[in-house]
Amino acid sequence: MYRIDIYRKKLKLYLYKNGILIRIYPVAVGKPSTPTPLGHWIIIKKGLWGAQFGGHFMQLNVPFGIYGIHGTDMPSSIAHSVSHGCVRMYSNDARELYNFISVGTAVNIY
Repeated sequence: MYRIDIYRKKLKLYLYKNGILIRIYPVAVGKPSTPTPLGHWIIIKKGLWGAQFGGHFMQLNVPFGIYGIHGTDMPSSIAHSVSHGCVRMYSNDARELYNFISVGTAVNIY
């Protein structure tokens, strides 16, 4: 079973399998005016979106908007707080994560 922990201040996504850390990815998070929502979420939908989203989108069950983890066509944004609230990854990393996890995966954002 997989779990994702995202630390906004560290700009890192940690992927665990059965409680063991298996990957650490650099990410971009929301800017101060549109922050990535803190909390305990679940992946509710996975899909292939356009190039702007790096092709792979994993939607969270945030009740007040569409938020997710996805790739980007702006790789220079990674490791910065610049998004509209989504968690951006390098597109290759997003594809890898997409292939690891399934709908129902827990995502903790701190």
